[in-house]
Amino acid sequence: MYSLKKITSNKKKIVFLSGTRADYGKLKSLILAVKKNSNLDYKIFITGMHNLKKYGNTYEEIIKDKFYKYHLFKNQNLNDSMDIILSKTIKGFSKFVETEKPDLVVVHGDRVEPLGCAIVCTLNNILLAHVEGGEVSGTVDEMLRHSISKLSHLHFVSNVQAKKRLIQMGEDKNHIYQIGSPDLDIMNSETLPKIEKVKKRYGINFKTYGLIIFHPVTTEIKKLNHQIKVLCKAVKKSNKEYVVIYPNNDSGAEIILNNLKKYFNSKNFKILPSMRFEYFLTLLKNSKVIIGNSSAAVREAPFYGIPTINLGSRQYKRSNQKSIINMDFKEKEILKQLNYFFSTDKKFEKSQEFGDGKSAKRFIQIILTKKFYNTKKQKYFVDI
Repeated sequence: MYSLKKITSNKKKIVFLSGTRADYGKLKSLILAVKKNSNLDYKIFITGMHNLKKYGNTYEEIIKDKFYKYHLFKNQNLNDSMDIILSKTIKGFSKFVETEKPDLVVVHGDRVEPLGCAIVCTLNNILLAHVEGGEVSGTVDEMLRHSISKLSHLHFVSNVQAKKRLIQMGEDKNHIYQIGSPDLDIMNSETLPKIEKVKKRYGINFKTYGLIIFHPVTTEIKKLNHQIKVLCKAVKKSNKEYVVIYPNNDSGAEIILNNLKKYFNSKNFKILPSMRFEYFLTLLKNSKVIIGNSSAAVREAPFYGIPTINLGSRQYKRSNQKSIINMDFKEKEILKQLNYFFSTDKKFEKSQEFGDGKSAKRFIQIILTKKFYNTKKQKYFVDI
C-alpha cells in the first residue's frame, strides 16, 4: 500500500511529545517501532502531567520501558491555568527543537501540550504529524484537536470517518494516512500482565469490580460539583467494588478529587493516581463495567467488549457502539444501569471501529519513504 521509495541517507530524527499517561499509551507502539528501526532515531519530549508528583510522576513509566532518549520539561505547577501551561510549553519546546533540529515531530490528541508544540513547528517550518486528528468529542478538547490538525502537515488517523472530517476541514487527502489507533497494538499483545499480577502490584483485593474515570469538562465548570456528586452517590449506593483512577489535571480536577475522597473512603474503593498502561488494559479487560467520561470508556473498552456507562458531554458523538450507554447525570438511572451490568456476565461483540492493532507497522512503512519528508511546509486549504 505504501510502496514508495525508502530513505537511504542519514537517520531521520523523530521527536515524540508526551504530556499525559493517556497519550503515552497511544504513542508507545509507534515510539517502539521507531526505536527498533536502524534508519530512524527518536527522542521523547516529556512534559505535562508526567512531571507532577501528585499524579504519580508518570515520566518514570517511560524510562522503565527503556526509552532512554528523552528530555524532561516541567511546563506547569499545580493549579496553573491552561493558557499559562500553553505559553510555558511553547517556550520550552522552542528551545528544545532549536537544539535537536528534528526531521519530524509527532504529537497526539487534543491537549494544550500538543497545541503548543504545533505552534512552535508551524512558526519554525518543522514537519509536524498529528495522530488521531479528525475526531469529535463535544468539549474544548475538540476545538484544540481541530486546531492542532490545521497546524499539522501530516495526519495519522484511526478510521475513515476521521479522514473524511479532515478533508472537510480543507486538509489534503494525500497527507492523511489511516493507520488505526496505535494503542490497539498494545491491547492486542499477548504479553499483557495477568490480572493476578496487576491486582498484587496495585493492592486490589476485589474479585469483581468496576472502573471509574471521570474528568472535568472545562466548559461546564459550574455544573461539575453537581455532576461528580451524582456519580459518586449512585456508585456508592450500588454497594459494589470499584477501582477509581484520578482525573486529568484540567481546571476542576480538585473538585472531582475532593468528592472522590469524600464519598469513596470505604474498603469498596481503591483510588489510584495513575497506572501503567499495560496494567490498566488488563484491569479494563477483566472489569464488569467502566463508568465516567474517559476516552478509554468509548475507545478501549469497546475493543474488549466491556460495557460502558458514558456520562455527559465530554465524549459526545465519539462512538455509537452498542456497548456504550450514554446517560445524563441522573442518580437513579445510573444506579439501575450499574446494578444491571454487575448482575450479568454480558460482554459485547468486540469493536474494531478504531483499528485492528497493526498501526505501528503501517506508521513505519509510511515514515520510511522519501515522499513523506518532501511534504511542503506551506499548507493550502483544499476545497471539496
